Amino acid sequence: MSEYKVIDHKDTRSGFGEALLELGKNNPKVVALVADLTGSLKMDDFAAAYPDRFFQMGIAEANMMGTAAGLTIGGYIPFTGTFANFSTGRVYDQIRQSIAYSDKNVKICASHAGITLGEDGATHQMLEDIGLMKMLPGMTVINTCDFNQTKQATLAIADYLGPVYLRFGRPKVPNFIPAESEFTIGKGITLKTGTDVSIIATGHLVWKAMEAAELLNQNGIIAEVINIHTIKPLDTELILNSASKTRCVVTAEEHQINGGLGDSIAQLLSRYLPTPIEFVAVMDEFGQSGKPEQLMKHYGLDTPDIVEAAKKAISRK
Repeated sequence: MSEYKVIDHKDTRSGFGEALLELGKNNPKVVALVADLTGSLKMDDFAAAYPDRFFQMGIAEANMMGTAAGLTIGGYIPFTGTFANFSTGRVYDQIRQSIAYSDKNVKICASHAGITLGEDGATHQMLEDIGLMKMLPGMTVINTCDFNQTKQATLAIADYLGPVYLRFGRPKVPNFIPAESEFTIGKGITLKTGTDVSIIATGHLVWKAMEAAELLNQNGIIAEVINIHTIKPLDTELILNSASKTRCVVTAEEHQINGGLGDSIAQLLSRYLPTPIEFVAVMDEFGQSGKPEQLMKHYGLDTPDIVEAAKKAISRK
């Protein structure tokens, strides 16, 4: 397939938890706040090691965001933790006014994002969060693909000055980014070079894009695969260079078609390089209860869906 191979299978939220503990050891300004979900966010080890820097806010997410904004005034670097639905939709006003508008150095860390939350159903399957957060001026939006990259991103955002939304998930997924890889905010990663179609993916869809590229290769189609872990700021140079070479694009994400990565890339291409583009995303629907793998198939977010989108994009050149 490429030099990227599956190392093991891990949940991305554990990458966040491991990195948060490491930050606690190395940076006394890092503090953590959680809205009742310490175990689900894998923040237990930080809480045990640094109880004076850990704040259990209870089921009061709006208060958590306001408190986090206030802590930055004292020079602290607050990491908030709860499910993506509660990290964004429930507290959008507080994030907009107290964090984004006020340009506070808060790291909004959200687990259980997307359809792969699974059995908890539509009320908890947040598929609009990337759109909500990327529309806020000054907000950096990161959506990681595996355990290692989530750990790398968590460490990186502690050194970044400004508000950040970091999105990760619940299920165990292929872990394939080398642990020693450098994570640079705003810079995508070309995982596989190709000439026939650019598959630009984020989050849990990145490895599925790699699988799709392998299947396409068996049919003589050489796909380029790009991991866009930072949706804002977008790596425009990488995307435009790839699209100018392949002359067609597929975007793949575990998010609504409206407002996500695909929207950002379509806007970029329409302005600078009009290019045929196909979207693998949730097509303006709410989720439903089911096992993650069943839901990914049902909503057209699986490897065969990327393959078909690539063939369709190529046919439109």
